[in-house]
Amino acid sequence: MSETGTPVPTPRSGGPTADVDPAEAAWADYVAAARQLDGVRRAAATAASEQARSVAAAREELTAVRERLAPQQSRLRELGVPAISLVPTPPEVTEAARSMAAGPAAVLAGLRTAHGWADAADDTLAARGLPRLARWPARPRNLLVYGPLALIVPLIQVVLFLATGTSPASVLALVVGLPMPAVAFMVGWLAVGRLFRPRPADRVDRTPRFGALVCLVPAVLASAGIVLAMLAA
Repeated sequence: MSETGTPVPTPRSGGPTADVDPAEAAWADYVAAARQLDGVRRAAATAASEQARSVAAAREELTAVRERLAPQQSRLRELGVPAISLVPTPPEVTEAARSMAAGPAAVLAGLRTAHGWADAADDTLAARGLPRLARWPARPRNLLVYGPLALIVPLIQVVLFLATGTSPASVLALVVGLPMPAVAFMVGWLAVGRLFRPRPADRVDRTPRFGALVCLVPAVLASAGIVLAMLAA
């Protein structure tokens, strides 16, 4: 109290914050907690949704891999592979289980890897007896087909010219040989698709421009050489 007897208000502890309404403070704490809870709920819902999508995708991938492995197993047995070699060993099973322990996403990644291995196995089994050549670069591989076809007719023309000289037979062979590069190219184009196709549904790079050039050059050189030899005779 003052000297005059008038009561003096006692300062409240906490400074300026002492004037805050307790109800407002409680409401602010409630709003903050509600926002935090909503954020946690949204994160949990997102994680659950992603996990559900991963599980569904993993099931689809598992079905696809099983459908691929069944005919491969039958084909390998027909080729004489022992049945015990087609079953994973316990260490392999343990390693696969360890790699997929992280959840559906890891399982899906493992199944997609297995799908890739199944594709590679299909490529090897269905390569029509030419698995190594089918994996060569396109041009060197296709040259094995286009090259011999391109040389057949020019060699016959050269041999015939050397044997008969400037006879009507050589002239006839020269004329008949003019459209043969196109025939050789078409035969080679078909043969490349038949020989080097990994699977029936796949497309093979037939390198048509390269094949046409390979089929045309020997014919042009042979024809030009024969014509020059006839003119010089």
